[in-house]
Formats: sequence, C-alpha cells, structure tokens
Amino acid sequence: MKFLFIVQGEGRGHMTQAISLSDMLRSEGHQVVQVMVGKSKRREIPPFFFQKIKAEVTQFDSPNFVVDAKDKRIHMGRTMISNVFRISTFIKSLLQINQKVKETKPDVIINFYDLLGGLYSLFFRPKAKYICVGHQFLLLHPEFKFPKGYKIDHWLLNLNTFVTSIHAEKLLALSFRPMKNIPEKKIYVVPPLLRHEVTRLIPEKKGYILGYLLNSGYAEDIKIWHNENADVELHFFWDKKDAPEELVISPNLVFHKINDTKFLQMMSKCSSFSSTAGFESICEAMYLGKPIMMVPTYGHFEQACNALDGSIAGAGFKSDTFNLTAMLEYIPKYKDISFEFRKWADSSKSLFLNLLTR
Repeated sequence: MKFLFIVQGEGRGHMTQAISLSDMLRSEGHQVVQVMVGKSKRREIPPFFFQKIKAEVTQFDSPNFVVDAKDKRIHMGRTMISNVFRISTFIKSLLQINQKVKETKPDVIINFYDLLGGLYSLFFRPKAKYICVGHQFLLLHPEFKFPKGYKIDHWLLNLNTFVTSIHAEKLLALSFRPMKNIPEKKIYVVPPLLRHEVTRLIPEKKGYILGYLLNSGYAEDIKIWHNENADVELHFFWDKKDAPEELVISPNLVFHKINDTKFLQMMSKCSSFSSTAGFESICEAMYLGKPIMMVPTYGHFEQACNALDGSIAGAGFKSDTFNLTAMLEYIPKYKDISFEFRKWADSSKSLFLNLLTR
C-alpha cells in the first residue's frame, strides 16, 4: 500500500511519530510516497526529520500558535485572528497538498494532527482513505479526565480536533496506557509511536537534569533557578531558530539546539526529566524509567491535559513553573513504572499495522 503523511510541524512529537510509523510500514513492504509537513516563521524543521523520514518532504504554510513577546504564553485569541488573516496562504497550501496527492496517488492519507489535513479532506474529498493519528483524539474518549477550568480552551481544542478529523475513517488515539476502543466514535486507543532508537537505549543515571522547552522564553526561568543552585547540572533542549548548537551559560547549564540523537542519548543517562508537557517526550522518559516534571506551556490546554493524564499514568507530577527544587524532592519518591509501560509501548507495531493495512 502507498501512504501519504500530513504532519504538524509545531514541536517535535508529531515528527518523531511520523518517523516511527514510516519505519513500521516500510518493514512490512509498504511505501511512504510523500510527506507534507506544516511550517512556520517561528520554527524550523529540524534536520533529523529530513534524514530519518526517508521520503520526499514538502513543506507548506500551516496555522501555528501566536505567543507573547517573551515566547512563553500562547495567546489563543491572537492565534485565531492571525490565522484568519492568512486564509489566502492556507488556500495555497491546500492546493499544494492536493497536487502532491494527485501526483503520488496514495491508498491512505495519514494526518498527524495538522488542521489543514482536515480541511483538505473536507473540501477535496480524496479517494484515498483518511486516517488521523494523535494523542489529541484521546481527549474525545468518554473516560478521559480533564483539568478543571479551561472551558473556552476545551471548546476550541474540540473544534480544532473536529476539523482535523473531518471524514476520517479512524481516529488512532495515542495513549499512555491501554483504554477501551470506542468504534462507534471511530476511536481506537493505541500505544505511543516510539522510534526503535528509544527501545535500544540502556538507562543510566549520571546525575544531571535533562529538559525540553517548547517555547524558548522558559529559559529565563531555568537561568534564575540555576543562579541559586549552581551545583546542579542542567541540560535543556530547545528549537530556538537563531540559537547556536550549544549555548553554554555555565559549566552546569547548557542549552542545546534540538538534535534527536543527542537528545535521546542524554535522556538515557539523566537522573530526571523536566519538560513542557508534550506527549512524545513524556513517553520517551517513561520508557526509560525517568522521573518526570511536566510544566504545561502557559495557555496550552492540550499540554495541561497531557500533564494530568501523565500524572494519572504514573509518569511523574505536574508543576506550574520550572522550579527544579520540586524535581529534586520528587526523585526519591518516584515509583518506576517502565516495565508496564514498555509492554504497552512495544505492542504498537502489531496494533498499528492491523488498523492501517488489514
């Protein structure tokens, strides 16, 4: 079978999921004939994605979040207004996607939660089967527990998820743990899509705290904490566009530009992991048995959901700030759940192949 991927380019999680699924499909003789990835002026697609996806990659302009001047808080109102004024740009992107679909003639289009993928399905009604993959679809599950408040954000996220999944045959909901399928809602609960590099790592503890920042503004919080705790070794990854490969603040504080191989190697050796609450990096840390502090990006309801869901699954704890003192206090209390999580994560290949190809 021939597959075409549409991938959201915000953060690294959707891209690593696409890499993992492409490897699974190729191992069974299927083809990934085209990868369409959404881009923005604020971020650049990391080089590892082009190297490891092993397919032709076409970038298109896609809706993205608008953040404040400090690059910390997401402004949902400004995000909506900004994207409304870019409608003509997004129409060009839809035509670009349609052209690639015509050229490659895929049997299945898989959308890793990009809004334009849903709009393409709505307006162009391709002959190919349309299937959506993402943790966001688990939020439609009747057993999912939500953080209190966020009523408007919850409604907006549901609207985005609805548009993304228009005419989808199946919604493959990535989950930290097994839950029942809801076929009448097209929801099929599946394990995270971890790449084989993660499963081959041997966990160690070298004593440093590792982190990942979705928005670079949180670096100032890390620096403030470091000034009062200079003896604790910290390594944080970010995708700040104009940053050097390594920004050395002091011998014990280094900011690394996102590099997937380096990130996973350092993940395997860290004592704990502190991160904005993206689904994929939490899963990687869970697989390696690392205590996790999850700090949802301000204004990012989806990450608030991830943090609560991760806490319920035993990954670690939620924090409103990057106060790493709380992380140090939590490490001795952490209960390693990696054995149970690995059993769930390692079942992904058979479940995905069954849902996508049989």
